[in-house]
Amino acid sequence: EMTVEMFKNHAERIRGYISDPGIGYERVEKMLNAAHAIKFQVGRVVGEKKISDGEKIKRILDSANNQVNDHPHLIDKKQNDKPLPNFKKIPLEPEDDLLWFIAKYGKLTDWEKDLLNIVREETMYFIPQMETKIMNEGWASYWHYNILKELDLEQGLHLEFLKRHNQVIRPHMGQMNPYYVGFKIFEDLVEKHNGDRTKIFEVRAVERDSSFLRKYLTQELCQELNLFEYMKVGNDYVVEEVSDEDGWKKIRNYLAVSVGMGAVPVIQVVEWVQKDNMLVLEHQFEGRELELNYAYETLKHVVDLWDSKVGLITYLDGRKKLVTCDETKKVTLSSFE
Repeated sequence: EMTVEMFKNHAERIRGYISDPGIGYERVEKMLNAAHAIKFQVGRVVGEKKISDGEKIKRILDSANNQVNDHPHLIDKKQNDKPLPNFKKIPLEPEDDLLWFIAKYGKLTDWEKDLLNIVREETMYFIPQMETKIMNEGWASYWHYNILKELDLEQGLHLEFLKRHNQVIRPHMGQMNPYYVGFKIFEDLVEKHNGDRTKIFEVRAVERDSSFLRKYLTQELCQELNLFEYMKVGNDYVVEEVSDEDGWKKIRNYLAVSVGMGAVPVIQVVEWVQKDNMLVLEHQFEGRELELNYAYETLKHVVDLWDSKVGLITYLDGRKKLVTCDETKKVTLSSFE
């Protein structure tokens, strides 16, 4: 209920920094550009509270003690001994929230930290919208269609309504229209439950796009929607999968891992090397490689925020690589052992 007030407050603070003669437009713009470049590198569990390093240490020690108590016969077996982590390491465990980490540990002024926190807070607001885009648009289209059908409109208005509805949900060649896919899935669910809409209210309450597609995008719907997977080879486009007996599952699974925040790589802070103030990040590789040019430019923004050298560990062609960017914005790619 405080959303409008939150955005107004953020805008006023930003305008205040711009009008401050000691800060000015260019410095604010540079900071906001850098923050927006990594704005989706935040905690993905909305509402999750940060815990202190002290609480993390207690949790790790409790877990180790519980393991010993539950399996006392393993104590003398050297191969089962697991050394405790270095409790002086920062971060103690890999940190998903890059914006939060830089605001907490970076060499930033108060106004710069405030800008990072503004971008972070607004991103956290929009993540649930991103995670349910197909469901939201499908839900709106489903009810628009069914409510207008019940209004007994005169013929001219009814045709206008159908025209507008079809324009919204029409399929898009080469891409997925979320209005169309969401509408068809909700329509299919109601039909399978003999017109009872109870099920779609349950689905709306508990699912997000990823689980929505994985559970309810059937082979029949894939075929009706004419879904296929393709890739570009040179100047040509090659169809990789079609919605046949085997291909539809691959198409469904690819869509499920690509929607919402699934389209954004997970980059974690794994270490702050305080000796030379280097920030080490790691890409949580799950089969999809980073687009290197995009990664290079993004790292330059991270350097602007961290004000020192930044390294990114990732996988390319099946091998572990290290991308580094220094204060001069020079980017290098090397093998990582």
